[in-house]
Amino acid sequence: MTTELAQAILKADRRALARAITLVESTRADHRARAAELLDELAGHGREALRIGLSGTPGVGKSTFIEAFGMMLCEKGLKVAVLAVDPSSARTGGSILGDKTRMERLARHPNAFIRPSPSQTHLGGVARRTREAVALCEAAGFDVVLVETVGVGQSETVVAELSDVFLLLLAPAGGDELQGVKRGIMEVADLIVVNKADGELKAAAQRTRADYAGALRLLRPRAADPPGFPKAITVSALEEKGLDSVWEEIGALVDWRREQGHWAKRRAAQARHWFAEEVRRALLSRLETPDARARMAELAEAVARGETSAGAAAQALLAGLEPLDGRAGSA
Repeated sequence: MTTELAQAILKADRRALARAITLVESTRADHRARAAELLDELAGHGREALRIGLSGTPGVGKSTFIEAFGMMLCEKGLKVAVLAVDPSSARTGGSILGDKTRMERLARHPNAFIRPSPSQTHLGGVARRTREAVALCEAAGFDVVLVETVGVGQSETVVAELSDVFLLLLAPAGGDELQGVKRGIMEVADLIVVNKADGELKAAAQRTRADYAGALRLLRPRAADPPGFPKAITVSALEEKGLDSVWEEIGALVDWRREQGHWAKRRAAQARHWFAEEVRRALLSRLETPDARARMAELAEAVARGETSAGAAAQALLAGLEPLDGRAGSA
């Protein structure tokens, strides 16, 4: 069954792709095992999409921008997948915003595929299995994969570890917003895109762009960036102005990184990062078994009574864990 699903994905079957993403997002142990098989079968398919991460402050118009930008790319003949990470419902755990309802035009385009995913409790602005969903979209033959994060936060920079180009979307504002955005996310952004540069906000957008351009000049230059990057530009997603400029800047950055060898190095570094992350998740999953939880509670009480140190108790717990086996796949 896994082989059939893999073959269907390679033939760009949208329903198969949707089923596969549901599979990799599942936390059931048997589903995790099947997902690992599927991803292993698709490994080395030779298809490579441009992965674009996109984050922004609440109300900046991320969905409006993505729909306008995605429509432009689709009209150019490109196949575009949008993986939109939404806040989760506390009751069902599901996505509560539903980007398909906010991107109706793009959702209907034959070259587009939109998949909202709940963030659940995972930090970093992305869902726990977004990286695997990106790999599935690449295997399905999409040219561009847009990853929309929940919103700007301290851990939002995780999306930079699964994208080739990272866009930070901002609205026209004064210095208050400049102070409110964490410096960490600015340091990993490749392009700062000031949206809503239209109507009465056009002048404010230009001032905001200038503010951020000045702030970017104070950051330490990055080896993987050509001269002039990162940079700040203005767009109007509502009027669909400036979108071509965003695409041209992305193209220039990608071409330079490919020529200089940074593209391959970045992809390799990201692969190593996610391998280490999978190892950490598998190890942590071993603490979720009933026996491990009971032992942890027992040792915690011993620490609380002063009978042993926290370090010694932790070593005792880890030494007593069962060997890693297939159950770690439930991570």
